[in-house]
Amino acid sequence: MLDDQKLLVEAINQTMPFGKYAGRKLLQLPEPYLVWFHSKGFPEGKLGQQLALMYEVKLNGLEGMLKPLLRS
Repeated sequence: MLDDQKLLVEAINQTMPFGKYAGRKLLQLPEPYLVWFHSKGFPEGKLGQQLALMYEVKLNGLEGMLKPLLRS
């Protein structure tokens, strides 16, 4: 359970490394952007897994609950 929490906090605070929203935390990406990735395919590797997780977070309306975990 603790590992899952660590992975979630890490994903929330991961910075988008490329594209239109480069520099934003993954939790702060707009939902339509994540929906686009979902339809086109998430990138390979850890970033893709984190983006897929953020897609699920937003799809299920959990963004507000997780915002307190954002680091500045």
